[in-house]
Amino acid sequence: MSGLIDKAGGAKGVSEGGFDIQSSQSRILQAHQAWEESMLRQLDELKASVIALQPQALAYRCGGIFQDGQLVLTYWGRQVAIGWPDLQARFLTGEACPVFDTTLLLFYLRSADGEPLGDRWISFRELPGGAFYHQAYQGYSGDQMARYFVDRQAAFHEAARALDGVHLQSLAEFAYAFLPLPRIRLAAILWPGDEEFPTRGQVLFDAAASHYMTTDGLAILGAGLARRLERVVKP
Repeated sequence: MSGLIDKAGGAKGVSEGGFDIQSSQSRILQAHQAWEESMLRQLDELKASVIALQPQALAYRCGGIFQDGQLVLTYWGRQVAIGWPDLQARFLTGEACPVFDTTLLLFYLRSADGEPLGDRWISFRELPGGAFYHQAYQGYSGDQMARYFVDRQAAFHEAARALDGVHLQSLAEFAYAFLPLPRIRLAAILWPGDEEFPTRGQVLFDAAASHYMTTDGLAILGAGLARRLERVVKP
């Protein structure tokens, strides 16, 4: 599925110490694909819900601007204009948003209630309904990030800065905050390993995130951040 958010795919695995890595990664990928398909099935219902909202008030709640019959906001660092009332999303550079990205934007608009940022980080398991899928989410977000940057801490710094990440020195040496959408803040954290402990990674959420997106959508944004950090440094 094309767009700004890539599917989080698992690499081919082997069995280590009786643990079937390939099977585990396959289950993680299946959970991710199920979330994406569920979101796309709701597109028509989403459009009906969003078009019933008052666009000027909605723009204020979601951190956008309504002008010239369009709601304009920032999505992964790019300006997007959502037409009213057709709800067609286009980047200001001219190209249309892929259907999946449009669906995610509509979920954001439908959920946005104007809640201020919480200034507190929470894990995926603390989101509504997140406990059950926490392991799958960790597999294609934090674990994926840890595997890729295991011996590349300097590259992690460079990738985070390239994506306009804000260094969270008080949280960890390798920790950055990002805004994929105006009212949704994510944190990517890398804890380098040593002789006793492996490298660990995690993607956290501002405590107000569930006021702006479904838990499924937040899982996809978190996975998208991990993948985007990788793509910055890939040759």
